[in-house]
Amino acid sequence: MLGVGEPTAEAPRGGAGVLPGGAGEPMTVWLLLSGLLLWSGLTLLLSELRWFARRPLAERIGPYVPGGMGLRARTGLLSVESFREAVGPLARSLGSQFSRLFGVSEDLDRRLRRVHADLDVTEFRVRQIGWALAGLGIGALATVATRPPPAIAVLLTLGGMLLAFLLLEQQVTAASDRWKRSVHLELPIVAEQIGMLLAAGYSLVGAIDRVARRGRGAVATDLKVVLARLRQGVDETTALLEWAELADVDAVDRFVAVLALNREASDLGRLIAGEARGMRRDVQRELIETLERRGQQVWIPVTVATLAPGVVFIGVPFYSALSGFLE
Repeated sequence: MLGVGEPTAEAPRGGAGVLPGGAGEPMTVWLLLSGLLLWSGLTLLLSELRWFARRPLAERIGPYVPGGMGLRARTGLLSVESFREAVGPLARSLGSQFSRLFGVSEDLDRRLRRVHADLDVTEFRVRQIGWALAGLGIGALATVATRPPPAIAVLLTLGGMLLAFLLLEQQVTAASDRWKRSVHLELPIVAEQIGMLLAAGYSLVGAIDRVARRGRGAVATDLKVVLARLRQGVDETTALLEWAELADVDAVDRFVAVLALNREASDLGRLIAGEARGMRRDVQRELIETLERRGQQVWIPVTVATLAPGVVFIGVPFYSALSGFLE
């Protein structure tokens, strides 16, 4: 039958292929932001490739002229070094403020030098801020995807940023604590070795050099830094005191105080041997305390498992008697 008299069907508003309600505008904004981030990342990445960013002649011949050994940093307008120089001071300031806000009092430079990290403070802070921004972006994407309540949205957005920031901070702090513990445990053996070498006729610098070259532990690595300071012209006592200040271990302070008597004491090997015995007693005392503490912790689940049924057996008749009294 012919549909005579029926109302004419209206054409869809917005035209063919256009999303209703302006839904295409947010997609366009996201595409523009993604393209901008992609362009920035590719620019920084390609600036490190020689075929894309050819270095000037002065930078190429710089390492081969007198006083120019080693590669010189690129300082182009669009390079990783220029980005680091621009963002570095801000990252250091923000990172130190956030660290103090969350109760981290020890200086980051001291912790990095203690564990002999390859990164300096600026590089670490830039990386930390980068991870924090990545966590912020992931939290924002999760918020947009799930559309939670406002409180949960703020928690997801800021929580990802803080989690990434504190994770890297905790890694450095944990590495510093492990290094201090390794120095504390290795020091008695190293002290005995230095004492035996001194008794055998070695000088203090010779004994330290032999232990540093033959050792592979944390103390040997620290002693290599002490030797490097000695080669720079620093006297023995100053170099050893710098090590004690950086290590932040009580046993190292006492050991360095004994080594500082090198020019005054005639029998330094005997003094070092006595100090090594004291260090071993301290380590043994800590081990005994740890064993006793763990032995006490074993009884916690046993005590709970024993008391829980007793509480139930006592509580049932008490509740029954109390119910009868109230009735």
